Amino acid sequence: MPTHTEIVEISGRKIAISNPGKVFFAGPGYTKRDLVAYYIAVADGALRGAGGRPMALKRYVNGADGDFFFQKRAPESRPEWVRTVELTFPSGRTADEIVIDDAAGLAWVANLGCLDLNPHAVRADDLDHPDELRVDLDPVPGVPWDDIRRVALVCREVLADFELVGWPKTSGSRGIHVNVRIERRWSFDEVRRAALALAREVERRAPQIATSKWWKEERHGVFIDYNQNAKDRTVASAYSVRPVPDARVSAPVAWDELPECELGDFTVATVPGRFARVGDPAAGIDEAVGSLEALLELSARQAKAGLGDAPWPPHYAKAPGEPPRVMPSRARKGDLSPGSEPVPTRRPSPTGRRTSTKPLIEIARAATKDEALAAFERWKARHAGVVAHLEPSDLLVDSMRGRFTLWYRIRVNLEHVPSSERPPQEPLEVDYDPWSAVR
Repeated sequence: MPTHTEIVEISGRKIAISNPGKVFFAGPGYTKRDLVAYYIAVADGALRGAGGRPMALKRYVNGADGDFFFQKRAPESRPEWVRTVELTFPSGRTADEIVIDDAAGLAWVANLGCLDLNPHAVRADDLDHPDELRVDLDPVPGVPWDDIRRVALVCREVLADFELVGWPKTSGSRGIHVNVRIERRWSFDEVRRAALALAREVERRAPQIATSKWWKEERHGVFIDYNQNAKDRTVASAYSVRPVPDARVSAPVAWDELPECELGDFTVATVPGRFARVGDPAAGIDEAVGSLEALLELSARQAKAGLGDAPWPPHYAKAPGEPPRVMPSRARKGDLSPGSEPVPTRRPSPTGRRTSTKPLIEIARAATKDEALAAFERWKARHAGVVAHLEPSDLLVDSMRGRFTLWYRIRVNLEHVPSSERPPQEPLEVDYDPWSAVR
């Protein structure tokens, strides 16, 4: 299709949409023009989630099926009315990130190929004090949707007990997010500590279906990802379009409709009509600002009972009181000494991380999650007897950082498979090397 440009006028501002007929979702055939129209239709709700905040640009320039990359620094070529703010990251580096204030800004980032919106948990006028605590419910593979909804309802109960109001939305992928507006009084570390206390309390109340455990080998059910509240973390905000085949949307829902809704109910095709009919279920979020004092008191009680800090993401500096950054299976063996990694029998991980003492085998390293999961399905077809022994938590899907983008690794934990039936490590179904261009 020849490249051309269409001009969209929004509130007196003209936005050039390049190649508007370019297909961004191959299945339903949605184009860049459709993406821009969607964000204009739900602008009030999308701005409630992402407006006024610094935002990393997650760009899918070739559509949802193509590669993406994060662009933290604002493009040099941008309209004069698109403002920026300078962020300082945990590494000490800085970047001018864009701040979206209106529907024209939404159309402009959509034209850049931004399917979803990834704002920070702070407002542009105060970068040190988050105004939002983010509860990210991330199920391990195989967890039923109903269990995720049940954990969300437990979160609501815990938040209410600590005088906070949660506003749920589908993640648009597999899980649920619950956002909580808070007073701008606490640092990122304090907000993360409150989120960890919340996660542990939810786990205490629903131990069969919820977990706060960071290490994947310990997780089961629905992981409450407290680390999404660490500085520099971003989460797809309300009304974000997600890169899944049917163009699902991260859609705010009312608590009373959550038990009946399904992830596939909310797409680029259905959400604008819903928004026009019922408005934004999260419309009251900015008026429901709460205090973290009670959750931080809970955190202090948990610490007194022996629950100190929990692991941080690997690229953060070691925090005071943080437990050793070693998988529990290694810690139980007392093997924390440097240089104690087993001798590799195949090409080592590009991350250089240690090998687990769990009986893990690697299935695939792929550029996309869909490609990695398809490789796992092929492996399952060859090993039906092994699959019968696996539990949902035995499938480990890791998103790994490459130089410019993410890649995906699939591993299987064979600890529930009888030793005599465990398959050996085989050549990978897909063997993607994200560092080949660098080398």
